[in-house]
Amino acid sequence: MSLILASATCFGAMAIFAKVAYASGADVHGVLLVRFGVAAVALLALMALTSSSWPRGRDLQLLVAMGAVGYVGQSLTYFTALTRIPAGLVAVLFYTYPVLVAISAAVLGRRMPTMVILAASGAATLGVALVAGPRLEGDLLGIVLAVAAAVIYTGYILAGGRLSGGTGPLASTTIVCLAATFVYGGAWLAHTPSFPSGVTGWSAAVATAVVSTVIAIVAFFAGLRLLGAAPSAAVSSAEPVVTSVLAFLVFGERLTSLQVFGAALVCASVLGVAATSGRTSAPPPPSQPDLGSLGGQNRPAASAGAS
Repeated sequence: MSLILASATCFGAMAIFAKVAYASGADVHGVLLVRFGVAAVALLALMALTSSSWPRGRDLQLLVAMGAVGYVGQSLTYFTALTRIPAGLVAVLFYTYPVLVAISAAVLGRRMPTMVILAASGAATLGVALVAGPRLEGDLLGIVLAVAAAVIYTGYILAGGRLSGGTGPLASTTIVCLAATFVYGGAWLAHTPSFPSGVTGWSAAVATAVVSTVIAIVAFFAGLRLLGAAPSAAVSSAEPVVTSVLAFLVFGERLTSLQVFGAALVCASVLGVAATSGRTSAPPPPSQPDLGSLGGQNRPAASAGAS
């Protein structure tokens, strides 16, 4: 359990690292280019050290598409939302994705969602409404972007479910990060990214890759082997809580009592989905794509961070 909690903490800290990098002069493009570029290099080193095999054929094509389209879209909306609304709100809104995955899987499978999933859907919807505020306080576009990130990530996870069982999580995550790096690198031709200035800003940007992507993924899969899929997904529900607490400690961000209640409803809905889906496939822990076993263990095949 300690490994999964450590993973959730690393993933939850990503929004904080991004905000620190922004404060040092970086823009979304710059932070994401650093994040995926550094993560890709580290993951390539891990691939070499572990002598992992590379995906081929259809799996390789699907992973490249997941990284270049799905992960780029999810990370762009998530990190842009961080520039407009508090980190804690972004984390809670994004964390609705496990419920969206459960509902989508039921619909695509042409089966009636269970009562638990329906109840979780209602709780998550109410929770999001409370977090956003009765008058959609704050930046409406930021709220829409955070929800869009959850929707895009849902599609990303469903696409990952089409990978063959022989595709390993490390190789999958590496391909996804490499594809995202090429997209953000190519975007440099159209828009020159702004990078952090100073040691603090660069440290925060690099931390999104090393701490909130590589270490977070390794810790998650290590804990997954010991704890199991459903319990791991349930424990990972601590991620938005970690983000909210760190946002309060670092930036003084506060949630109203109604928003705290809404956040609790979102976390409860995810716990409910995790409990019922554990017998088949556990919902992925947030913010980081499940590359290796999307579809099976929601967290990654591409778990690279999300957030």
